[in-house]
Amino acid sequence: MSRQSKRTPKPAKACAACGRPFEWRRKWALVWDEVKYCSQRCRRAR
Repeated sequence: MSRQSKRTPKPAKACAACGRPFEWRRKWALVWDEVKYCSQRCRRAR
């Protein structure tokens, strides 16, 4: 028997600086609508 995960897909966005897609992270759960950048490096580079 194979094990299958019943997880729902995580929401994704494109980074405003580099354009790469990034997925939802648990630490962003409360502020997901405000997240624009995939990393601190992209935030500084804008």
